[in-house]
Amino acid sequence: MGPEALPAWLQPRYRKNAYLFMYYLIQFCGHSWIFTNMTVRFFSFGKDSMVDTFYAIGLVMQLCQSISLLELLHIYVGIESNHLLPRFFQLTERIIVLFMVITSQEEVQEKYVVCVLFIFWNLLDMVRYTYSMLLVIGISYAVLTWFSQTLWMPVYPLCVLAEAFTIYQSLPYFESFGTYSTKMPFDLSIYFPYVLKIYLMMLFVGMYFTYSHLYSERRDILRVFPNKKKM
Repeated sequence: MGPEALPAWLQPRYRKNAYLFMYYLIQFCGHSWIFTNMTVRFFSFGKDSMVDTFYAIGLVMQLCQSISLLELLHIYVGIESNHLLPRFFQLTERIIVLFMVITSQEEVQEKYVVCVLFIFWNLLDMVRYTYSMLLVIGISYAVLTWFSQTLWMPVYPLCVLAEAFTIYQSLPYFESFGTYSTKMPFDLSIYFPYVLKIYLMMLFVGMYFTYSHLYSERRDILRVFPNKKKM
């Protein structure tokens, strides 16, 4: 019995789409909860809410970003059509800043830039996961397509700037506490602030590469979309 003779819910394509839909839905719910929580807290407590943003939503943010690593597996095995390297750069940026910089330094967690960074991340992800979730079940809207392929143009560079500023503000604490710095045999040592300074330069190189890829992807999608509407 061939795949076409199987019930719809047993066909590989259906199972793949069902899995992706659930994945996108979980991510959308997580990021929507974070954004709603931050918005309500800001209107309730004003600027004071920005100081303890990480304490209020940090755990959920860590969970969402950890789950997002599955996207690399999705691309690798072919269930999600995307380029591996640009997505790897985007995820690496977030994992390093969130887990190695913000989570490891309590003093950084209280900075306003952490709240700003989380807002940018969630704006991008709420729109992206909404678009992907609907697309996987065959629903597409011209406005949403355009918005999802345009929002990142101003917001993604702002994300990178916020990530860079977060790293910059963390340097004195890494220098004082020696976090992740270690001595190795043969009089060698790893001084983590130097690693972060090198990473800062790589961050902007990666941004150029990712931005170029996203722009090409946007051009292709918006060129094809009007033709789909006519068919």
